Amino acid sequence: MPGPPPNKHARRRNSEAWRQLPRAGRCGPPPPFPLTGRRSKALDELWADLWTSPQAVAWEEMGWSRLVGRYAKLLIAAEKSDATAALLGEVRQLEDRLGLSPMAMKRLLWEVADLAAESTDTGQGAEVARMDDYRDRLG
Repeated sequence: MPGPPPNKHARRRNSEAWRQLPRAGRCGPPPPFPLTGRRSKALDELWADLWTSPQAVAWEEMGWSRLVGRYAKLLIAAEKSDATAALLGEVRQLEDRLGLSPMAMKRLLWEVADLAAESTDTGQGAEVARMDDYRDRLG
């Protein structure tokens, strides 16, 4: 006998908490560009745009401005017609590390949430829905 059947109402104890990022993104001006060298208007615009994303809140907390700067420079180069496969692969890997795709966000345990609505909560606990009730409604 393999043992008793699993409890369908049990909660996982080894699940990690997801990092919630604000849907509105990061507020304020972008940090100074950390890398030296020639900068273009396209790079400055991309840099400013990256720092308004929800992921930028986490990047700022972790001090990832140099990594984001490297990504921005490589992305500008990768969007040119003569970009190599190696350069495109490096850009994709940095996108994964920076949480810029849905799969990367899942791996980092990041999710975009409407944090403004949660901050106006009345302080009462939220009701937890049971998955079995949800499945029953689906049929």
